Parts: sequence; structure tokens; C-alpha cells
Amino acid sequence: MDMYDSLSSPGCVLNEQIARQIFDILPEQGPVMAIIDKDGHCWPSDSERFSKLNISESILRELSTKVDDGAEPVVTQVDDCSIVAAQLATEQTNCGYVIIALPQYSPDSTLINIGLIEILLNQVSLIARLIEKYNHLYELQTKQFSLYARGEISSN
Repeated sequence: MDMYDSLSSPGCVLNEQIARQIFDILPEQGPVMAIIDKDGHCWPSDSERFSKLNISESILRELSTKVDDGAEPVVTQVDDCSIVAAQLATEQTNCGYVIIALPQYSPDSTLINIGLIEILLNQVSLIARLIEKYNHLYELQTKQFSLYARGEISSN
């Protein structure tokens, strides 16, 4: 195995990079987001607020099943919180799912704002694709530098 293969490997590393970029720009009292991979690992934007929403693992599994069946975005209600779920995938990696929790939103207010929510979901997907492309370019550059340093290619 090439040591550079792990730099842009799918899964946890990519999801962590996506979460770091997206969660830094979310407003403090805005929506709560979470990225959940296929194995159930969860990266919430605000762990404390996410845990207070009482979104059970069974609800998350149900949402992911509906997304996998092609219903996207999936909108549901848990107590006084609307939950929107969609697939998070890039050109090469199925990262799992993105969850947007909207505390104090009713189903009606969520549906009224579904256009804006879909724009947000599309932006998350765009950020994920750009991060993956950056990782791939970084990997190629690192391999080139390695070959150059070992004298396997020349600078001409």
C-alpha cells in the first residue's frame, strides 16, 4: 500500500474535514447539523444542542433508510424540531448523510423554507466535493515531490 493513499481516503477523514469547514460557518443559534457516516459515526455541529434534541438512533436509521430508498430530502418532526436528511456524497465517496435539525420549526415552516434548506444541502455537497478534489490534488502533488526527491523524475 502506498503511504499517500491514506491522505484522501474516504470515510472518517473526509467527513471530519467537511464537518470542520461547514460547522465553523454556522450561526451560533442557527440550525444544528450533523454528518453521519454509513457506520453510524456522528459529527454534530454542536454536541450539546444535538443531544438535547433527543433524536434517537432508530430515527436516524429510519431517515437514512428513506434517503437510501431515494426520497430526498427527507423531512420529519421530532417533538418541536424539524429534521431534514439527505445523502452526502462526492464524485468518488459516499460520505453518508447530512442532517439539519431546525429547533422550534413546525412541519409547515420547514416546508415553506424547503428551497433555502435545499440550497444549504447543495452547498454542503459542493464543499464536500471541493475538499475531495483538494485532497486528490494534494496527494498527486505529494507523490510528484516524492518522485522528484528520489530522482525518479527530473525538473526538465
